Amino acid sequence: MLILRCPAQLQLLEETLRKSLPTTLPVLGTVMTVARGNPASHEVLVDSWPNFSIVLTRLRPEDHRDPRDYYTNQLSVFYRDKGALQALLEGTEAMTRERAFQILGMQDGLDQTVQEVASARGLKVE
Repeated sequence: MLILRCPAQLQLLEETLRKSLPTTLPVLGTVMTVARGNPASHEVLVDSWPNFSIVLTRLRPEDHRDPRDYYTNQLSVFYRDKGALQALLEGTEAMTRERAFQILGMQDGLDQTVQEVASARGLKVE
């Protein structure tokens, strides 16, 4: 996954996400925060640029140390393709199984996909 840091890229992403409100709301707020100075040390990740299928926002891994704290290990996601979400959950460097985490999103199918991937790996999801 690519970390977006360029102000022009963040601005373009913000404009693109605004077109899909309200489902983009969980990630749009973080994108706006990062584009305006990033006081909370967040990262914005995409699978590809500029034609992305998934956007993931999170705190920078080096800024949260407790692997059991799923509040600070909170992820927000917006995806255009359910397959991109499944690929993210099944294994990318953007998410690690060594940490408890909480994933936020407003799209149909998010919970079902998380449950399916977790069940396939024998993991418990609350």
